[in-house]
Amino acid sequence: MVQPFTANPFFKFQENVMSIKYTADHEWLQVEGDIATVGITHHAQDALGDVVFVDLPAVGASIDAKAVAGVVESVKAAADVYMPVTGEILEVNETLRDDPSLANTDPLGAGWFFKVKLANPAELEGLMDETSYTAFAANA
Repeated sequence: MVQPFTANPFFKFQENVMSIKYTADHEWLQVEGDIATVGITHHAQDALGDVVFVDLPAVGASIDAKAVAGVVESVKAAADVYMPVTGEILEVNETLRDDPSLANTDPLGAGWFFKVKLANPAELEGLMDETSYTAFAANA
């Protein structure tokens, strides 16, 4: 089940300013204007198990949608983190790098991975909303 973002104080919702999108790779994007914060979903962290290492992209890097942007390693497996949209990395979560367990304990909040400046906001149209992702994740 997808945990609702509205219950997490990390996200400051303002009507028509921010939206949440999901990928088939079990990543979420919190979009505000032309900036998106990216992380992995509850489903992804459940499947991975205890996260022990994250490799985050370099700030300033321009990465195409669907390219590998980082890696998550857990006690069970390693998984690529794919760039959900084309853009430039503006910031990475250094706290997550220091404490990878945040990807498990707070994946929709303090466990975010990176922030990206959208190069092509139209790419967001190909991503899922919460209702679609919930149905998708239930069958994954």
